[in-house]
Amino acid sequence: MSSLLIQNAWAVVTCDDEDHLLKCANILIRDGVIAYMGPESQPADETLDASRSIVYPGLINTHHHLYQTFSRNLPQVQNLELFDWLTALYEIWKNLDSEAVYHSSVVGMGELLKTGCTTCFDHHYVFPGGNSASLLDAQFAAAEALGVRMYASRGSMDLSRKDGGLPPDSVVQTVDEILRDCRAAVEKYHDASFNSMRMVALAPCSPFSVSAELLRQSAVLARDLGVRLHTHLCETKDEEHYVLEKYGKRPLAYMEDLGWVGPDVWYAHGIHFNDGELRLLADTGTGVAHCPISNMKLSSGVCRIPEMLELGVPVGLAVDGSASNDGSSLLEELRTAYLLHRLHSSERAPSGYDLLKMATRGSARVLGREDIGCLAPGKAGDLFLIRRDRLELVGADLDVKSMLGTVGFKGPVDATVVNGRVVVKDGRLTGVDEEKAVREARSCAEAYLSR
Repeated sequence: MSSLLIQNAWAVVTCDDEDHLLKCANILIRDGVIAYMGPESQPADETLDASRSIVYPGLINTHHHLYQTFSRNLPQVQNLELFDWLTALYEIWKNLDSEAVYHSSVVGMGELLKTGCTTCFDHHYVFPGGNSASLLDAQFAAAEALGVRMYASRGSMDLSRKDGGLPPDSVVQTVDEILRDCRAAVEKYHDASFNSMRMVALAPCSPFSVSAELLRQSAVLARDLGVRLHTHLCETKDEEHYVLEKYGKRPLAYMEDLGWVGPDVWYAHGIHFNDGELRLLADTGTGVAHCPISNMKLSSGVCRIPEMLELGVPVGLAVDGSASNDGSSLLEELRTAYLLHRLHSSERAPSGYDLLKMATRGSARVLGREDIGCLAPGKAGDLFLIRRDRLELVGADLDVKSMLGTVGFKGPVDATVVNGRVVVKDGRLTGVDEEKAVREARSCAEAYLSR
C-alpha cells in the first residue's frame, strides 16, 4: 500500500459538487485514491510540501492527435483551412511508424503533464499499411513511462481519394479490417475498472473520410463491447456542405440516423450546430470536445459554448492536434477559451472558474468517468500544484478558482500527481530523462519529416 500526502496546501480548489475552496488543507492519497482531505496531517510514505501552493484537480484533455506533434509549425500549411490542410499533411502522416508515434506521444503527453493535465484522450486514426497494433502499443508504452492516465482510441478511415475522401490509399482499410482491429484493441487494452489508467474508444475519423457503413458498424460494435464513440463533427462549413451534398441532410441528422447520439458519444469541435441540434445534444447527453485554439488557427469558427452550457450539453476542453494548435498545453487552452468567449459573447461568456470546471468535471463527464475531475475522498489522486510566491502571480490569487482563466499561467506547473504518483516535480518530468527524451524525439522527427 503506497501513500502520498499533499501537506498544508495554501489553497485547494476542489471543483466538487459544492465548489469548496479549502485553506491550509492536507490531501492523503492512498493506492491512487484520495483517502482524506482536511486540516489534520496524516502519516504517508511520501510528503509533498504544498504550503506555498494552490492545488487544482488534474486537467482532462478530451481530444488530441499526438502523432501530429512532429508536423507542427510547418510553413507550407500555416495559412490553410481544414480540407486543404489535411490534404497536404496526409502526405507526411502516411509515413508514420511506431517509433514516430512513441516519441511524438512522449513529447505531447509530457507537455500535457507539465501543464497540469493528468488524463489524455488521443484520437489516432492514421494506420499506414493497416499497422494498428504496434502504433497503439507505442502510445501505451509512452503513457506508462510518463505516468499519464491514457484514454486511447482505435480510429479509422475507409474512404481514400479514389472514393471521394481526403486521405491517400495507404492509410485506409476496409470496414471488416477496421472492425477486427477495433475489437482486438479493446480486448487488449480497455480497462473499465475504477481508477483505470488505460481505456479505449472507437473513433472513425470524420464524415468525409469514412463511409456510412463504417459509422453504423462502429456504433454497433462499440455498444457490444461497452466502449464509447468519438469522431469529428460540425467543425467547418466545408464539412457541412459535403454532408449536405452527399447525403442530403445536415451532419448531426446524418449521424443520428447511424446511431451516433447518446451519452456514450462525443464529438470534437461541434462548431456549426443550429439551435435545434443543440437541444438534441442536450436531450440525448451527447458530448462536445471544445478546441478553441485549433478552431481559431484553422479559421473554423467559434463554438457556441455559452448556449451549450445553458442547455446542459456535456462539454469538455481539448487541445486538438499539435499541428493545429501548435502545442499541448491545456492551461493555455483554458485561458484562450476564456478570452475567446468574452470577446464573442460578453456577459454570457463562461467565467474563468466555469472553464476550469469544463476542463475537469466537464471533461470527465464527456469521457464517461466518475472517478476523475474533482478533488474529494474516494476520487482518483490526480492533481497539480502551482506555487503562488512568484512575481507573475502577485495579486492574481485573489480569486484562485478563476485565476487560470482570467490571468492564466504560463510555463510548467510545480508538480503534477497522477494516481497518487508524482510525475512532475519542480517543473520536470520524473518518469523519463527529459534531456534524453528531447534528443531522441528531435532525431526521430527529423528522420520522419525527411522521408
